[in-house]
Amino acid sequence: MKNANTAALGFRAHSGWAAAVALVGPPRSPEVIDCRRITLVEPGSPGGVQPYHAARTMDLPKAEEFIAAVIVTIDHSALLAVRVFAEAISGQGHAIACCGIVLASGRALPSLESTLRSHAMVHTAEGELYRAAIAKAAKALNLRCVRVPERDLYKLAAKHLNISEPKLKTRITEMGRAVGSPWSADEKCATLVAWLSLAGFEASH
Repeated sequence: MKNANTAALGFRAHSGWAAAVALVGPPRSPEVIDCRRITLVEPGSPGGVQPYHAARTMDLPKAEEFIAAVIVTIDHSALLAVRVFAEAISGQGHAIACCGIVLASGRALPSLESTLRSHAMVHTAEGELYRAAIAKAAKALNLRCVRVPERDLYKLAAKHLNISEPKLKTRITEMGRAVGSPWSADEKCATLVAWLSLAGFEASH
């Protein structure tokens, strides 16, 4: 049973980092208790924050080997970052029940060979790399994870939480006042997907 000590985490990832938010409280009226930016790649890592860009300069066998190694490295970095964040929230006496991750709106990735031929697909692949790493971290920490495409976020949240979209946007903006700046689309989307997770939303994919 969810109560005032139940927490949910929310993430919106970028290349090399993510906006991370923690919500606590009953699903009808949660509060933001932490908002930070977590680093998902160690400084000096091969390929930096854009490894697929680096892989474009390699022949395919080398690129496949390189990306496989990068995935392992980033998965490790993401697990450390998410664990530190989760431990900070747990250390305040909250029980983390779940998390949410904001997805991109793009289509599924093709093969690595096809991906590397397209600059647009390279950007998509890098975004998916970091989102997948956060999802794996959540699984390793035994957190139920909800993933929602950004384009559907407010519509689904309004329906599931039974709040109109305009009121929901106002509420999300107000929730940021407790934590201060930055409170951009990154933090707002991370908050909303965490709220959906806290409220028991189950994505269809």
